[in-house]
Amino acid sequence: MESKNRASSLESSLWSAADVLRGKMDASEYKNYLLGLIFYRFLSEKVLSTFSVWAGIDHDIEKYYAEYLDPNFLLEDMAMRDDTVEYIEESLGYLIEPDALYSSLIEKIKNHQFALDDLAQALHDLENSTIGQRSAQDFAGLFADVDLSSNKLGNSLQQRNQAISDTMLALNNIDLTAHNGDVLGDAYEYLIAQFASDSGKKAGEFYTPRQVSDIIAQIVTYQRDQGDAQIKSIYDPAVGSGSLLLNVGQHVENPSLISYHGQELNTTTFNLARMNLMLHDVSYEDMHLNNGDTLAKDWPTDEPYLFDAVVMNPPYSAQWDNSDKRLSDPRFRDYGALAPKSKADFAFLLHGFYHLEEQGTMGIVLPHGVLFRGAAEGKIRQKLLVDNRIDAIIGLPANIFHSTGIPTLIMILKKHKRTNDVLFIDASNDFEKDKNQNRLTEKNIEKIVNSYKKRQNVDKYAHVASMDEIKANDYNLNIPRYVDTFEAEPEIDLAQVKENLADIDQQIAEATTAFQALEAQLVSTGSQQED
Repeated sequence: MESKNRASSLESSLWSAADVLRGKMDASEYKNYLLGLIFYRFLSEKVLSTFSVWAGIDHDIEKYYAEYLDPNFLLEDMAMRDDTVEYIEESLGYLIEPDALYSSLIEKIKNHQFALDDLAQALHDLENSTIGQRSAQDFAGLFADVDLSSNKLGNSLQQRNQAISDTMLALNNIDLTAHNGDVLGDAYEYLIAQFASDSGKKAGEFYTPRQVSDIIAQIVTYQRDQGDAQIKSIYDPAVGSGSLLLNVGQHVENPSLISYHGQELNTTTFNLARMNLMLHDVSYEDMHLNNGDTLAKDWPTDEPYLFDAVVMNPPYSAQWDNSDKRLSDPRFRDYGALAPKSKADFAFLLHGFYHLEEQGTMGIVLPHGVLFRGAAEGKIRQKLLVDNRIDAIIGLPANIFHSTGIPTLIMILKKHKRTNDVLFIDASNDFEKDKNQNRLTEKNIEKIVNSYKKRQNVDKYAHVASMDEIKANDYNLNIPRYVDTFEAEPEIDLAQVKENLADIDQQIAEATTAFQALEAQLVSTGSQQED
């Protein structure tokens, strides 16, 4: 119940904030304002909570913070200000002055003293600051999509000022502490669910639903929990909002030892991933994100370029440049063929697999076509199977992603497998209907993960296929070839049916006779009355 209340409060605040901007711009744009402002509020409150610990103050924190950093108030003890600033900067890697705090800006709004320049300057100062181990690149361009001068906010400065003021007030009602540090992820998921259809830009492709992330995270970290070396590096070549990276990090024994690596083509989403990792307290030294085209130019190429876990939910059947020059690319050259120009699924897979450490595990979300399409894709699939790289195929229910209703799958790959077979799991029928989408429950997820760990045949659900069996199927991995979910119709007892029909015929005959008798009586009575 408490979780539902938190979600309801967040959704209500987001809806109110979106209501301010809806009609002024499409959903893909106002989403950027909402998420950027939520993140700035988070950074502001992080400063205040850090100061509270430093000063041992648990009330009137904004007041004391302003006093500690006001040189006019503390002329007799400037060392106190210097110590406070140093502590916050060393703890967080950034500093927000008292007047620039989100709470301070809210007070200005309430007192009708707020100007857009106040917020613009605050965001500019944060983006361009360089403190301690953090370089200017860590925050550079982070709020580029929060365009406070855009005419879409209003034609006049007063209208733009009012739009941002109303938006900030609505977002101020969100309880940032109630979401276990994942308020940005929760907000993003809600905005996609509600407004992706309005934007027409497939916003959902940048976010992997948490249920799917949970499955991948539990599987890629499983073998490491069985005594192998601990995972210390994770890579997502299509990082999106960063949710999949973070979910894997939450399933390792010591998340503080993890270094996170990811690349994203869309600049707006790249910035969102940076925000998301910072919001989850990932240190600047452990955050390695790049804004670029994963297939066009390999990244990373510097050490480390092999990772303990590779996870990915790339855009399905995307276009890419598969010119012959790609055949010499180390990522693709060992497979004798390139993914088709209009279907880059195997190109993304091979890129991720190339960056997988020898003892690592890779999990990737793909459309079902990769399992059975022929030509170049058939050659790549056969090479992966002959080399014993594909570990498991997990069929997911349809309509669980915001960007597409098609059924998808999770493919698990390893460079050094412990078995010479492939596990097939058909989880396509295990879900709970939730409004306009299907949803995997905790029990559904647990069943999938346990089936992967046990690696046993389960009637109508899982099958361990030998390489001979797969070869006999001409290396076609279509799940129904291996997991028979057909439910036979119950046998019909024709003799019983015949007997039932006879009884019905007899009942009809008796009813007809009774009706005719009643009809005759009515006719007779009518004739007597006329006489």
